[in-house]
Amino acid sequence: CQEEKYRDNLPPTSVIICFHNEAWSVLLRTVHSILDRSPPHLITEIILVDDFSDLPHLGRQLEDYIVHLPKVKIVRARRREGLIRARLLGASVAKAPILTYLDSHCECAKGWLEPLLQRIANNWTTVVCPVIDVINDDTFEFHFRDSDGINVGGFDWNLQFNWHAVPEREKKRREHSWDPVWSPTMAGGLFSIDKRFFEKLGTYDSGFDIWGGENLELSFKTWMCGGTLEIVPCSHVGHIFRKRSPYKWRSGVNVLRRNSVRLAEVWLDDYKKYYYQRIGNDLGDYGDIQSRKDLRNKLQCKSFDWYLKNIYPELFIPGEALASGEVRNLGEGGDTCLDSPARRDDLHKPVGLWPCHGQGGNQYWMLSKEGEIRRDESCLDYAGKDVILYPCHGSKGNQLWFYDANTHTIQHGSSRKCLEISTDKQRLQMSECNGSERQKWSFQNYDPSKLAPAASRL
Repeated sequence: CQEEKYRDNLPPTSVIICFHNEAWSVLLRTVHSILDRSPPHLITEIILVDDFSDLPHLGRQLEDYIVHLPKVKIVRARRREGLIRARLLGASVAKAPILTYLDSHCECAKGWLEPLLQRIANNWTTVVCPVIDVINDDTFEFHFRDSDGINVGGFDWNLQFNWHAVPEREKKRREHSWDPVWSPTMAGGLFSIDKRFFEKLGTYDSGFDIWGGENLELSFKTWMCGGTLEIVPCSHVGHIFRKRSPYKWRSGVNVLRRNSVRLAEVWLDDYKKYYYQRIGNDLGDYGDIQSRKDLRNKLQCKSFDWYLKNIYPELFIPGEALASGEVRNLGEGGDTCLDSPARRDDLHKPVGLWPCHGQGGNQYWMLSKEGEIRRDESCLDYAGKDVILYPCHGSKGNQLWFYDANTHTIQHGSSRKCLEISTDKQRLQMSECNGSERQKWSFQNYDPSKLAPAASRL
């Protein structure tokens, strides 16, 4: 990366940093790293958007400090707006042709900016993200990753962003490990975009509230409406990952769900049903979306089916599953279901049980034609101890299960043991198959007609 040559006439950028009650040292670390590690002529301004902070050091003290930093300006919201509208506020006053968004708890590495601007200079419809390195939230140490450790963005059918390995087809497309990587989605906090292209895409959906879903919306429409989304290995920005969200959600309003429903209605076409199945088809009031649909038609954007086939073919499509919904134990009362969260922190933990509630969520499972019992990108896995969730690897082995619709048993492929509920209904266990009621299970929406004849054992 240090040997890469960049244009002399790269377009300059406005860097927009939104914050609410950010710590003094963390905010200034972000600002000074931009000023110290960017060619001065490429930074038009740094716009600090204050989303209605009430900590004293972010008032007059901050204003007095930036007097000596002529490129830094503060824009203050008059009420709490949330990240999405705060970002739009920053964009509305930005003067440079390129917008660069950073979180308020970052550190830019040396040489971070030129690789991003070069890609946009080459093609104005390219949206670019740096490699996001981890800054330890206890010690504030910067943990650098080289270009071999890059992941790309994806999502699951709960419309939650996730990271996954660079697929083989993308490795073959690139000549070097430091070449930009096409990414299906972006994390959303750190990226650069041509202001004209951002506006052409309709910026963010102003009907989105506070935070959540805006990264997927921008990702989908970038790809579907003629752009390219890349992660640039030669650009590194460290980021502190907080232990909790800084947003206080309004009581009774699931903002993330509302945003996600708007996203699904506008961009997901027939595939939106997979998200709705996971929220019990409870769409709620998601507001007026006609202007967003009109925008999509005006831009003549491609279909979501095109996006899945061409940009994210690795994503498992629930409609191809043999069964989807709850997995219910038929023993004693028949009111207990497999229940497990599937966040990254919940992997490698025993899969749980809970009274069946019929609302999808943690009780939404899929049985694939390959014999996997999946929660999107996580699979039921048994290696001789507990039944756990583990990232799906597609190699069968510990993740191969046989479901017999006649006997209602779920048999593990390699151990040949059967999935069983404990006598107190508190945990899952594996036992020799014996036909007991505690080993009988029902898959919701099971459709054996999707099986190829040769796979009828599943």
